[in-house]
Amino acid sequence: MWYVYILLCADKSYYIGHADDLDARVQRHNQGRGSKWTARRLPVELKYYETFTTKTQASRRETQRKKWSRIKKQPLISADIESLKKSHKSQQSTTHPARNGNDRNTNRNTV
Repeated sequence: MWYVYILLCADKSYYIGHADDLDARVQRHNQGRGSKWTARRLPVELKYYETFTTKTQASRRETQRKKWSRIKKQPLISADIESLKKSHKSQQSTTHPARNGNDRNTNRNTV
């Protein structure tokens, strides 16, 4: 399984990435080894993730999400679907707003 994830950095910026082991990847980010961006903005907190069956699907969604403005990302992260629908037509995938920094076990599908 592959994941596209959104982290909230200490400076309140967002970081979007993809990985096949989400827990390990978030841990690497918090150890300063995930990316140059997050290494300068520690600690980071997992705010949202989506699951995909292939790396290609995850990579494409990551590229799509990175093009979104901060204003467009915020309803996605907060599961404010009505605001999200106003700004973007939904696409099918399994989405998971993280309720706290390490909570990946939510079953809420928001899109």
